[in-house]
Amino acid sequence: MIVITAPTGNIGHQVLDHVLAGDQPVRVIVRDPAKLPTDVRDRVEAIKGSHADPQVVTRAFDGADAVFWLLPPDRNAPSAEEAFVGFTRPAAEAMRRQGVKRVVDVSSLGRGTAPAGEAGYVTASLAMDDLIAGTGVAFRALTMPGFMDNMLRQARVIKERGMFFDVIAPDLRLPAVATRDIAAVATRLLLDTTWTGQEEVLVLGPEDLSCNDMAAVISEVLETPVAYRQVPIEALRAQLTGPGRSDAMVQGMLDMMIAVDNGLYGGIARTPQHAIDTPTTFRRWCEDVLKPAVRSA
Repeated sequence: MIVITAPTGNIGHQVLDHVLAGDQPVRVIVRDPAKLPTDVRDRVEAIKGSHADPQVVTRAFDGADAVFWLLPPDRNAPSAEEAFVGFTRPAAEAMRRQGVKRVVDVSSLGRGTAPAGEAGYVTASLAMDDLIAGTGVAFRALTMPGFMDNMLRQARVIKERGMFFDVIAPDLRLPAVATRDIAAVATRLLLDTTWTGQEEVLVLGPEDLSCNDMAAVISEVLETPVAYRQVPIEALRAQLTGPGRSDAMVQGMLDMMIAVDNGLYGGIARTPQHAIDTPTTFRRWCEDVLKPAVRSA
């Protein structure tokens, strides 16, 4: 039995589709089963509720061989630690109690490279990994940089203004990964019954690009000029602050972005295997995903 959390989200639904192509029974934890596609609903066992609920995860993890653990966004959490560690604590206890064999989670780069101070969501994410590892379960933490798919949030701005914005220095080269590659790596691990122990798995994408590099690629793919504009961190704070988002979660996002700009992803050694495991280049992603999104924005 493979259990998948957040099965209607951007990554989770892709993992679910891939796993259903195999022959393993699948169970999902979902707040609203009606949001599952009809053909999927008929092929999975759906446990209704939140995967932060002790009773829900106890039921869902009964007889589970593997669990895909992915947090939902909680913009109003009292702290980043509560959003990651607090949310995961009931599941970690259920993993141990129910004898789950293997867990794959979505985490972040930064262990060993994070600044001495607080790195916001990254610090909380790594603490979540430590909590899961402490159960003794066989564990693979998928540690990754920013997602290419985050650019979709600015599809309308790209279309209407010919630019996109971030707080990152324009020439700082960073890794980026497509969510479809994350889902593919997760699926391989979930279907593989042979691995043991606990490891971090670097999910880097095939290349490092700066925001200026990305602007050049987007311009070529869309066949129209697109520029990158760096904004001050306080401008991002103003954009994020508002109803439905706690001050602590805003600060957690800002702390993470500051850490990235200050070298959070520095010192990571690429190997040819990273391009094999996560082959989607930014150009290919722009052609397949961003271009249609911009056209329809």
